[in-house]
Order: sequence, then structure tokens, then C-alpha cells
Amino acid sequence: MRTGTSAEWRFWYELHRGTLLAAILFVVMFVIYVTNHPAGFTPNVVQTASNKATLLAFVAMAQCLVVITAGIDLSAGMVLVLCNCLASWLVVGTPLQTGVGIVAVLGAGLACGTLNGLIIIFGRLQPIVTTIATSAIFFGLALLLRPTPGGSVNEALADVFTSKLFGIFPTSLLVLAATILLVWVPFSRSVYGRAAYAAGSAENAAYMSGMPLKRAKLAAYALAGLLSAMGGLYLTFFSYTGEAAFASGNAYTLYSIAAVVLGGVSLAGGKGSAIGAVFGALAFRTIGDLLFVFDLDPLWQPLFQGIVLMLAIGVGAIGLARVRNRLEWFQ
Repeated sequence: MRTGTSAEWRFWYELHRGTLLAAILFVVMFVIYVTNHPAGFTPNVVQTASNKATLLAFVAMAQCLVVITAGIDLSAGMVLVLCNCLASWLVVGTPLQTGVGIVAVLGAGLACGTLNGLIIIFGRLQPIVTTIATSAIFFGLALLLRPTPGGSVNEALADVFTSKLFGIFPTSLLVLAATILLVWVPFSRSVYGRAAYAAGSAENAAYMSGMPLKRAKLAAYALAGLLSAMGGLYLTFFSYTGEAAFASGNAYTLYSIAAVVLGGVSLAGGKGSAIGAVFGALAFRTIGDLLFVFDLDPLWQPLFQGIVLMLAIGVGAIGLARVRNRLEWFQ
């Protein structure tokens, strides 16, 4: 007979297994990276790696919120591109103008996510079809804003958000951690968060139980748009410019899906964590860094990313192969 403590630990492990595996994978890969980097483990190396990974981490968190409800957001990358172009127009000038611009950019992302949610929930359209259509709309708006690359951003503010705190710790990681605490943690522990998980695992049963499924899904899509907007804002901070790059938007969308899978989030919905998605994004980005330090052709990057992703899926499938009912995940 299981003791209460062992059962609790097993439940905790099953609940966070995907996150733990993604974290271990990232740590192992990053140790290999810094060990072989010419500069070694220095604040500048960590800062550069963190800044590159933060963009994908924000979009991966956005994708995770939607995937938990058994949906998918193929417009996440284009929301990032649109907000990047918008920020290159608005996040300039005096501190007051810059602050208003940031609020406007985040509000635009929130509006994009809300639009997705409204169409899917009340229009009763499939998420994959809806977000393909809205991604084209968002990219068209980005092209209207920036038909050619250009614009600027408040460089002093950009330097603050992409530099190192006390010359040691990357500010981008602090912002990412704060976002998890202020967005993900409250949502996951709220009634809407629990309803979002229920919608992904057993929507009919959740509906019969009277859970606020529509509001939970709408909140998930709206917050996904907000998080993608944060990624677009950070892209502007890194590049000091805006660009309606179609390839970039598609890449971030596809990589965000890969990151959530790598982070242990079930594409069937109802299982996973945004923290796991963040570690999945960090691990996925580290693959490119490993190719750099080992001086391998960048053309090999998709191959290595695919191999790591398939290995992660395979590890997760070992446990799922024995599952006959989703309730067995937590028994």
C-alpha cells in the first residue's frame, strides 16, 4: 500500500515530469555549450544566449496557454511580427510617450489574441483554420506598418531590458521570470486556469460540471496574444528596428509548437505547464548555440532540432504508451 507521502511525490512527479525533463535537457546542453565556448562561462555569454532565447520563450508560453485547452495558435509568430512593427513606430520619444507606446503594443497583442478567441468560441470554427486566417491578417497589417524594414526604439530603455543586472544576471531572464509569476501562476491557479485544463482533458465532462469553459478559452487566447506581443516588444529592443518578416513569423510559430512539445505539454490538451514550455524554448535555442561552438554548418541545425524533438517526444511516449485513460496520468 502506498503511503501518503510517496503518493504525493509520485503525483507531483507525474504532474511536472515534462518540465523536469526539459529543464535537465536544457542544463545538459547549456553546460556543453559554455564548456566549449571560447570565452567560457561568462556574464556576456549568458546574456547573449538569454536574449536570443527569451523571444522564443515568450511565444512558447503563449502557445502553451492555447494548447492546454486542446487548441493551437498558428498566428502567434505573426502577432510577434505585427507588434515588432508597431513598437518601431510607438516606443520612441519621451519617457511618457515610450510608456504609452508600450501599453499600446501590449494592448494590440491582447486584442489580436482576443479576436482569435472570439472567432473560435462564438464562431465555432476550428482553431487551426481560424489562426491561419488571422495570421494572414496580422501579417498584412505588419506590412502596412513596415513595407520596408525601419523605424527605431527608445534605445536607453532597450539597453536596460537587454543588459545585465549588476553586471551579472541577464535582465531578460528576470523579465521572463516576472512574466511567469504575474501571468502564468495566477492564471493556472484561477478558476479559469482550471477550466482551461478541464477543456483540454475532458471538455464534455467539464461542461456538464458547469465550468466557465468559454471564458477560460477566451482568457487563454487573449493572454497568448499578450505574451506574443511581449516577444515582439523584445524583438524591437534587440534589433532597434521593425520588420514585417514573413519567414521569421512562421519560424517562431513552428518553433513555439516544438518548444511546448519539448517542454512536456500535451498537444491533445489538458496537460503541461508554461514553465516547461519556457525550458523547452531554452533547450531548443541552445541547439543553434551548440552548432556554433562546434563550428558545424548551420544547415545542420534543422536536423539536430528534429532529432532532439523526436527524442523528447519518444521519452514522453514511453509513459503514455501504458495509459488507457487520461486519469491514469495522476494515479
